[in-house]
Amino acid sequence: MIQKPHFSKIIAGTMSWGSWGKDFSISEMVTQLHSCVELGITSFDHADIYGNYTTEREFGKALSESGIDRSKLQLISKCGIQLTAAGRDNKVKHYNYTKQYIIKSVTQSLKMLQTDYLDMLLLHRPSPLMHPNTISEAISQLKSEGKIVHFGVSNFNPSQTQLIEKETIVEANQFAFSLTDNGVLENGVLDDCILNKRMAMCWNPLGSYFKNSGEQKLRIKKVMVPLCEKYSCTADQLLLAWIGQHPANIYPVVGTTETTRLKNAVAAIAIKLDLQDWFVLLEASEGCEVA
Repeated sequence: MIQKPHFSKIIAGTMSWGSWGKDFSISEMVTQLHSCVELGITSFDHADIYGNYTTEREFGKALSESGIDRSKLQLISKCGIQLTAAGRDNKVKHYNYTKQYIIKSVTQSLKMLQTDYLDMLLLHRPSPLMHPNTISEAISQLKSEGKIVHFGVSNFNPSQTQLIEKETIVEANQFAFSLTDNGVLENGVLDDCILNKRMAMCWNPLGSYFKNSGEQKLRIKKVMVPLCEKYSCTADQLLLAWIGQHPANIYPVVGTTETTRLKNAVAAIAIKLDLQDWFVLLEASEGCEVA
């Protein structure tokens, strides 16, 4: 019997913890780890490439120094993307899903994170050259050796996911989803998660609302102000609550490292929007009523 994935509803994204963002020192990462755990955020999303292949190593040192029980945490990581970075013999960015590389990458991530296993391994992005048999062989070996517990994909469309699942069970998909970037409502990704009981995770859950200006933001803000008052919440909480209404039971991967925003994210789980309010927000994002 396959054990179902168990993760905190809010997942901490670590992409910005290192040189690609905050450039935290090890002691600052220790503090961030404790802040997350105290809020009930026990799942951490990584990728081997973050910080040009350095963030996993720094996180691993912080985890070791933190005194936090590893068994109380859930570590997710991704592999497959090959960057033209220092220490890598790559002349072009590409994907590598050979059996040898998948196993090598996971082994390296385990070493960097100072852990014996990953709670979830994801293939970072689909490759036009990937083959289900090769991937299945790698995943089967990694699971039999206890190096990964669960396996999934990231940024895969339904047909790409089904291709991989021809030979090995795909337990999760992580994809971009927000009020301002909601293509997965129409492209079958969310339907696939529900139909096949996959864990659905979304990155960039706040979308472009706090980053961009323009007509879309103005439309959303116009309806958001009275809705925030109605639900006694902040704008970021309303955006997360909107995601939380979807029946795919989506787990947001939040990139913020600010304690207040993390608290808001956890509190947003409890906010339940009225059906029509959900569509009011969708209409504001799209600029037209639903068909």
